[in-house]
Amino acid sequence: MMARFLFLLACAFALLASSLTSALIVQHSFKVQNLTVQRLCNEQVITAVGGSLPGPTINANEGDILLVHVLNMSPYNISIHWHGVFQLLSAWADGPAYVTQCPIRPGRSYTYKFQITGQEGTLWWHAHVSWLRATVHGALIISPRLFHSYPFPKPYEEATILLGEWWNANVVDVENQGLAAGIPPNNSDAFTINGQPGDLYPCSKPNTYKLTVVQGKTYMLRIINAALNHQLFFGIANHTMKVVAIDASYTEPYTTDVVVLAPGHTTDVLLTADQPVGSYYMAAKPYISIIGIPDNTPTTGIIAYQGSTSATPIMPALPAFDDTAAAHKFYTSLFGLAGGPQWVPVPRNVDEHMFITFGLGLTPCGGSATCAGPFGQRLSASMNNESFQLPSRLSMLEAFFYNKKGGIYTTDFPDKPKVEFDYTNPSNSFDPSLLFAPKSTKVKTLKYNSTVEIVLQNTALLAMENHPIHMHGFNFHVLAQGFGNYDPQNDPKKFNLDNPQIRNTIAVPVGGWAVIRFTANNPGIWMAHCHIDGHLPWGLGMAFEVQNGPTLLSKLPPPPLDLPQC
Repeated sequence: MMARFLFLLACAFALLASSLTSALIVQHSFKVQNLTVQRLCNEQVITAVGGSLPGPTINANEGDILLVHVLNMSPYNISIHWHGVFQLLSAWADGPAYVTQCPIRPGRSYTYKFQITGQEGTLWWHAHVSWLRATVHGALIISPRLFHSYPFPKPYEEATILLGEWWNANVVDVENQGLAAGIPPNNSDAFTINGQPGDLYPCSKPNTYKLTVVQGKTYMLRIINAALNHQLFFGIANHTMKVVAIDASYTEPYTTDVVVLAPGHTTDVLLTADQPVGSYYMAAKPYISIIGIPDNTPTTGIIAYQGSTSATPIMPALPAFDDTAAAHKFYTSLFGLAGGPQWVPVPRNVDEHMFITFGLGLTPCGGSATCAGPFGQRLSASMNNESFQLPSRLSMLEAFFYNKKGGIYTTDFPDKPKVEFDYTNPSNSFDPSLLFAPKSTKVKTLKYNSTVEIVLQNTALLAMENHPIHMHGFNFHVLAQGFGNYDPQNDPKKFNLDNPQIRNTIAVPVGGWAVIRFTANNPGIWMAHCHIDGHLPWGLGMAFEVQNGPTLLSKLPPPPLDLPQC
């Protein structure tokens, strides 16, 4: 009898443990609508979620299932991308308009459903239509499963720091004006921390973001660069930060007084409040690698020690806006936490080798018109001399699933550029024979579970700048990066195959290159594109078509019944 009782008790505990560790369903309702806000002494109507800027934070645990019901009450088409989420067998929820779905029309709704699998850390969500990402964005925080822990001592508290940009204008109009003229859209009027410019900007002091800390305690700051067009230096006066994760992948701890984030990047740092009681500025200012672009006023927040009476915070010393050496030092000092939670070793056998050049260029103005770009043409951008153009009558993923690719996309994206030249030599910058690339919708087809290695080569066409390249659907290992033209004989000797950093967005150095490697283990259509929003409409992107695998668990399932239609 006692044995039976103990058996039943053990079963009960096993069931309890199972229920505690099983996936939860996390639901959110996103109402996208107009919102009137006050910034920089002006009243501005923006598109926002949940009546706030930034939008609501989603908190989940690894393994949870997310259901996000999006109701679009804005005047614009909308779609939401869950930046950095793998979307294993849930490509229909990835979000980029006309790639994995048609946009959600005004007055319509769509429910995004996906599971967080094999990921912990800081990610984020944002609009993937037009420039609406400027105000339609928020954090997505993934904590370890129950009874699992961080690979470092648990911090006293956590805080999310969302860096952004602000325009005293309708951002959709700003983008359209630039596209119509064929030139870059107007620069932002301010940078922001958690939606606020900070007290160095007019009419902004009362709402400056403030984080109160207790002396001696350690805090985790989850820093997200949600800016559209700028990389940012971030620092805190008189304090160092210990980087412990990037793009929701753990790193070997790295202590620094400045963090650099490209648009799309996330960085988790540990901050110990080990200074005298007082007030200290956190601040962010742009890292601008392109020559001739002016600096902007930094955005500020305040670290206020509990009990502080200081009225004037101390300002951190941030690098100059064009300090490429400081940015490169940070980016190349990060290493993956080999053997840590969610660590994935570098795949050693490579099935596909690609060499992708990218940069700016031109496209004809059209007819007898004259545009404001170089040579009277429109600015454009391309990868391997193909300028990516989105379809409009059917999403690429639907065309893939229903085998209706004709007229939507072709599968002949080149493995290397058609024309080889001295890619980073500025003397080629204005060679008309190199500047024009045809508009196309081309993908590279990959076999399921194949390993792909890509050399990403920046070019000097029209201008040299640091380009952040974001890949949907996959993380990748960053094997090496450097300046100048990639050397296929000597640069492979620099590959880190033991503990490279793992990212979903790589800031390819100005006038330089980076080598990444990933395994195509997720069927569907996945974009790879520049995460500077001024460049994506110009065509700096491409897509991968990953074929279905051999089993039911490696095939893309049918689309949801409420999938938006074009």
